[in-house]
Amino acid sequence: MDQAPGSPDQPQAAQGLPSCYRHPGRETGISCTRCERPICPECMVSASVGFQCPECVRTGSGTGHAASASRPRTIAGGAVTAGDPRLITKILIGLNLAVFIAVLVDRQRVVSELILVGAWPAPPYFVVDGVADGQWYRLLTSAFLHQEIWHIAFNMLGLWWLGGPLEAALGRLRYLSLFLLSALAGSAAAYLLADPTTGTLGASGGVFGLLGATVVLMRRLNYDMRPVLALLVLNLLFTFTWGGISWQAHVGGLVAGTAIAFGMVHAPRERRALVQYGTCALVLAVIVVIVVLRTAALS
Repeated sequence: MDQAPGSPDQPQAAQGLPSCYRHPGRETGISCTRCERPICPECMVSASVGFQCPECVRTGSGTGHAASASRPRTIAGGAVTAGDPRLITKILIGLNLAVFIAVLVDRQRVVSELILVGAWPAPPYFVVDGVADGQWYRLLTSAFLHQEIWHIAFNMLGLWWLGGPLEAALGRLRYLSLFLLSALAGSAAAYLLADPTTGTLGASGGVFGLLGATVVLMRRLNYDMRPVLALLVLNLLFTFTWGGISWQAHVGGLVAGTAIAFGMVHAPRERRALVQYGTCALVLAVIVVIVVLRTAALS
């Protein structure tokens, strides 16, 4: 949602922690409550008390239950699915790359149709209508739009490094909801606070939402917070000191992603679905209210 987000870096666990028994290169402070083997967020399955490894859940070790008696769940209650653990992340990156290729083929037309602009005009592109004229789709399409190679490179690296662990920890549906709502929140904040004739584009609102969610997840898992906090401070420093960056989109995505992740990983088990869906619905409602009020002010 900007022109030059700070380059995210992959959060690391504290030094000296044991490595996941299934992924030797990943340090973790969480152990299976049954076999006590160390497990990373991708492997941990939420249990009635603590977390279990996939093997203990599958075999029902120590419980006498069959493998089908328990359904593997992530820390947020999402289903642990077989196959590629980064499937949604790869799809999101693929969509961004597809739009970028379209920009290379016909820059003016594609950018004019997809960019976030509140009201006409938005030089140098002759946009007939904007969000204020009813084209709300621009709030989402602009989050998949990039013009410069370095811009999409920074954002896709951030999406890859932050998205993979979050997709494994939250589950595919929750992770996708987190990214899309963060992107929409970033667009809504830019629409509300920036000049309505200023064109805004990029996936940074969604990426900053993932960054906020990573902070929440690492705190929930009692990981060393210093690396991810340093990453957050560095990105905010770039946001407010570099020119051509939509700080509104960054802050909007960060706030939304943090709020959604908090609701997802701290929801009580007995009301997990209600709290998680309610948090997402509340964030979406705030986005809608912001857009409606801003549109009324520009009309």
